[in-house]
Amino acid sequence: MYFNYITIQCIVSLFSYNISKNRIVFLWQKICYTKIKHTNHMKKILLLLLCTATLGLASCKKEVIVDPGLPNETIETVIAPGNWTYINNNETLTTTVQFPEIDPATFKNDALIVALYPDNSVAEYKGMPFTYNGLAYSYTVRRGSITVEIETSGDNNLTPTRPVVPVGLRVTFVTSTLR
Repeated sequence: MYFNYITIQCIVSLFSYNISKNRIVFLWQKICYTKIKHTNHMKKILLLLLCTATLGLASCKKEVIVDPGLPNETIETVIAPGNWTYINNNETLTTTVQFPEIDPATFKNDALIVALYPDNSVAEYKGMPFTYNGLAYSYTVRRGSITVEIETSGDNNLTPTRPVVPVGLRVTFVTSTLR
């Protein structure tokens, strides 16, 4: 407020004809002193805010937390053609693959991702369950084993045929903790 009043007083005085040179110098010094006074005050406030921000930001540090535990594990195995057996009036082919890695703790806590390599001419694993060439592929996990089933997908005229070549099986153990 004071600065504005001085500035207005100076402008009014300059436009009046009966102003002396000493009066102009006096008013100019008042304006300059006020500007310097306010500038120093603002500098102090800005310096204080800058110091506070610097201390606040310097006390924060980025922490990168790397969890070295709980590694996932992938196991690949092959199901031989002779391991498949028919059940349910030849509507389902089944095989059981032993996995000693599926112990009680793994069975209770972890997740399993099971994929099958159904066609050796195509280089791809298909995550189960899936349907391929009119047949439904599924799996069941038990302690110590995984049972894979191939059955018709609703078409009664189709009968699953026993694979004539080895079929790849990929099991990924996703380590977790149960709450």
